[in-house]
Amino acid sequence: MTIVIHDAAIVTVDDADSVHYKAAIAIEGDRIAAIGPSAEVLASYPAAEKIDGSGKLVMPGFANIHTHFTMTLARGVFEDLSPSHKPPFTGGLSPIPLPEMTPDERRAFALLGALEALRSGTTHVLEDSNDVDHYAGALADTGMRFLLAERAYDRIGTSIGDPAPYQLDRTLGQNHIRNIERNHRDWNGKADGRMRIAISAWAPDMCSPELLQDLSALQKQLDTRITIHLNQIWGEVAAVRAHRNRLPTEYLADLGFLNDRIICAHCRCMEPSEEKLLGEAKVNVSFNSAIAARRGLSPRVADLEKYGCNIGMGSDNMAEDMVEVMRTGLFMERVRREDGREPTPEQALRWATRNGYRALGVPDGGWLAPGNKADLVMIDLQRAHLIPVLRVVSDFVHNGQAGDVQSVMVDGKWLMKDGAVLTMDEDKILRDAQRIANEAWSRTFKTRFKPPAGFSPDALP
Repeated sequence: MTIVIHDAAIVTVDDADSVHYKAAIAIEGDRIAAIGPSAEVLASYPAAEKIDGSGKLVMPGFANIHTHFTMTLARGVFEDLSPSHKPPFTGGLSPIPLPEMTPDERRAFALLGALEALRSGTTHVLEDSNDVDHYAGALADTGMRFLLAERAYDRIGTSIGDPAPYQLDRTLGQNHIRNIERNHRDWNGKADGRMRIAISAWAPDMCSPELLQDLSALQKQLDTRITIHLNQIWGEVAAVRAHRNRLPTEYLADLGFLNDRIICAHCRCMEPSEEKLLGEAKVNVSFNSAIAARRGLSPRVADLEKYGCNIGMGSDNMAEDMVEVMRTGLFMERVRREDGREPTPEQALRWATRNGYRALGVPDGGWLAPGNKADLVMIDLQRAHLIPVLRVVSDFVHNGQAGDVQSVMVDGKWLMKDGAVLTMDEDKILRDAQRIANEAWSRTFKTRFKPPAGFSPDALP
């Protein structure tokens, strides 16, 4: 059945950043059929299901182009345990490891991440992890759109940011390649095309030249996207210098690894010469603003964009709220530039929606136009923090909250309607996640790791 949402404010994120007030949008199947004045659209679709959009904003769903759903287990822990920005570097993003989890436990936390993402208006996600098949089926059932990036690396004995000698395990890297091939065979194109499999090279200091070249060849063979953590922390820069006598981006460029279908996450500990290399290759950059702010680091987004990069946005670790990510990105760039007008709210919204869909390989999604994918959200504007509604894009980008998201649609199907999640058992997900977190952290603290101050007694051994 055709659906018409009428008398709403409609933010298209088209080339002109068009905004329509008291307008209507018609959805037929998985596509947008029309956008225009309410009277005209209603007259064109007299038999449609009519939804009153008065006091509502209709806009594209968010694209989160870099996250790790299962790391919601570390919420409230890792945010305050960032590595040093100055030598000596010892590797790792936290002195406490993420607890080991069973496939069932990982599935539970993947669903927790998906639930938060959906409630904040996210319709497309790039999830970067190992063994994504543990929870691919559960994510498919949410109705959201996913690009699952199966991770590969061949360095052992440490983690990102360690300049110590490189311990190579070539067999490990080849096993990861086989996992990527298997998951691509089993999951790519499933769930009516909403599930796709990509490749993740963990980081330049975790991948040998041979593995990176193998992954580049595999990307071409599978005709898919590839992603990598790049210039994430200063320890990574030091490690690549120690191992390859190059800057991280130079190392990748030397190997022919950069292309317009790669998504480089972070790009915040970077020389201008590296930014130019990324721009020349037309890469996609994931501006992970919220975690960047927590770590006290920020990429030069304006320069990356000027050189030719496509800027999208990601939430990265512990949180999946793309409303917060979008606003934090706007604020961080204004502070960095010392400019109270640039970037504009329209730019930030574009980073978080249309540019993200483009990075993920869906050019007909992330913006509202006839013929495009019907991936959209409805925002309740009748909130004390949003009234008066005068410039609706600026209003929502500066003042909106995840709780303002009322309804979410993907491929023309409602996944959340009038505040109720339709595709997940929300209460069960929350109960399971809390129980598993208590058990997993308690297991971890039975070893040599001391819990941070303020830890819940339920999660202590």
